[in-house]
Amino acid sequence: MTRALAFLAVGTAVLVTGCGGGSGLNRVKPNEYAVARQAPLVIPPDYALVPPKPGAPRPQDQNPNTLALEALFGGPVQRPPGEAAVVEQAGGDQIAPGVRSEVGDPKTQVIDKGATTRDIVAAPEGDGQAARTKTPQ
Repeated sequence: MTRALAFLAVGTAVLVTGCGGGSGLNRVKPNEYAVARQAPLVIPPDYALVPPKPGAPRPQDQNPNTLALEALFGGPVQRPPGEAAVVEQAGGDQIAPGVRSEVGDPKTQVIDKGATTRDIVAAPEGDGQAARTKTPQ
């Protein structure tokens, strides 16, 4: 009986020592939005490489904002030669990189295409069997 009582006393003492920190509700919590991804360690395939200059940025380090933009919008698209030629002839290499941000700008000039275009865009979906046309006089 004394053995069981001594074992119970030691077990209770061990359990109670873990409760000395308070309720746990007022503890310091980490900010999950302040976490930045670290580049993985890489062993170079060629050991004859020149060591980097002190203070120079690591080539594998990228800004987390750049990584997020690449994940959302993707990087440069690899196109087949035929498609690349069509895009080049259409002037695809002259597009400003931030054109998506400028589209909603109030200073952007928009050409009014007229009521016909609005009617076509607002037309209900269907298979086209009941479609009718009318030419203006």
